[in-house]
Amino acid sequence: MADRRVGYAPGVFDLFHIGHLNLLRNAAGACDHLIAGVVTDEQAMRAKGIRPVVPLEERLAIVESIRFVDEAVPEDTPHKMDMWERLHFDTIIKGDDWKGTDRGDKLESDFAAVGVDVVYVPYTVQTSSTMLRRVIQRGLDVP
Repeated sequence: MADRRVGYAPGVFDLFHIGHLNLLRNAAGACDHLIAGVVTDEQAMRAKGIRPVVPLEERLAIVESIRFVDEAVPEDTPHKMDMWERLHFDTIIKGDDWKGTDRGDKLESDFAAVGVDVVYVPYTVQTSSTMLRRVIQRGLDVP
């Protein structure tokens, strides 16, 4: 169908948790066909300075098995516009922790130039892979 809205939701999706599920569920509501971009280990190292605990192939398998996701692809570039050139999505979906930030403003500006909407969905504050990693490293109980 020609008027199908394709959405793109990028993320590392390491130590998959409820925040990831919420993001993908909300992202699916913003489009007709959802592509999840799973950031490669190398790109995660570049962006966050840490290697994911779960290898890329496993993270792809987990994310593509989520019913809200129509397709999962590796994101092997630091530039979201490169992914747009490959996939030609209509909407990029990010957590609302990006809204009003320098990186969110740049995302909006870059994608406005090619007619792509930026949609922000609620960020799940109480859980993150970074927090889970800290808990595991310290051997503490999850709050």
